[in-house]
Amino acid sequence: MTSTRKTTLAEAIYNNRDYQYYLFQLLFWTGLILITFFSLTLWYNTVAWPYINHTLSQGLLGVLMSFPLRGVYTYLWERNLLLRVLLSLVVVALVSGLWTVVRMLTFIWIVQENKNLWAEFGGWYFASFFIFLCWTALYYGVKYYNLMQEEHAKALAAGAEAQAETYKRLKAEAVAKEAQLKMLRYQLNPHFLFNTLNAIYALIKLKDNQTAQQMVQQLSKFLRYSLDNDPVHRVNLHQELEALKLYLNIEQVRFAERLQLDIAITEEAKPARIPSLLLQPLVENAIKYAISPSENGGTIGVRARVEGQRLCIEVWDTGPGLSISEEEFAQGRGVGLRNTMERLKTLYEDDHRFELGTAEPNGLKITIDIPYEPDTETERELKDLSLVVK
Repeated sequence: MTSTRKTTLAEAIYNNRDYQYYLFQLLFWTGLILITFFSLTLWYNTVAWPYINHTLSQGLLGVLMSFPLRGVYTYLWERNLLLRVLLSLVVVALVSGLWTVVRMLTFIWIVQENKNLWAEFGGWYFASFFIFLCWTALYYGVKYYNLMQEEHAKALAAGAEAQAETYKRLKAEAVAKEAQLKMLRYQLNPHFLFNTLNAIYALIKLKDNQTAQQMVQQLSKFLRYSLDNDPVHRVNLHQELEALKLYLNIEQVRFAERLQLDIAITEEAKPARIPSLLLQPLVENAIKYAISPSENGGTIGVRARVEGQRLCIEVWDTGPGLSISEEEFAQGRGVGLRNTMERLKTLYEDDHRFELGTAEPNGLKITIDIPYEPDTETERELKDLSLVVK
């Protein structure tokens, strides 16, 4: 309980200017009384009640004469610095003179001093002037300190307010970005599902029930993977390739020997973190415009490598090339490509590259360049696996 009361009192003094003033008054004049007693009364061996009484009396008179100074200095506080200093010195000189006269009269009256004390007026006045000059300096010092504390508190409050506004803005942007990413990712599922169900329907119509059953089975596995992964979170490239295999299993049921794959992923690239289901719409686009229209089918390739601190991914095919892709894209049928570009822009802003080009000797090549962010846990697992294989 005692500790709580002390803390409350300290906080009250710190926050209340009047309490601070009375506290410093008490400390200043009590300190003066003690200094006077030990430096004069004891030094000159005048430890008698009249001298002690005079020491206490002059301290009390100093308190009474210093009280009006607070109002005077508050008035002078609004003046410019030079005028404030000059007028404060004038006030100190006047109050010091008055206090000196009162002190000397009180000393003569209490101690019953017979000698001509007024001859020592200069020494008494100098001490009085020094004491009130220190009082004035302490008063202005505390006032400047409080002013600095107020400015500091305002700066902290302004900083906290700005930080809170920034946090709100960032939180709103994050929520908006998360909603946009979810919308873009979930847009892929019905688009892909529509194409796959059309293929299953065609197989059923041709009475190829066994193949249709295989496609339904593969489709359920792929959709399970798609729903189990948060569209906002990123996965490593190794996981993305496993998801891509689920999708390609479906397409290989449809196209059989007409669909050839060429996947070349470096070991360093496998732990790289990328948006989930990033490759599937690009491969789907290649199947739709490169493999499906061709009687002989073709090849789809996926390459990934690390160059410096960048991850470079290429998805290419042996289809008719860029001209048809641009035409189809202009007609609004390139949902997968547009979706991928929007997701990359949302996640990486300007720190990415998405380009359509021509593959050699023919076909479409899509190049993606994003920051290389390795998944350390996956990287460690892949290294351990490679050691076991060796």
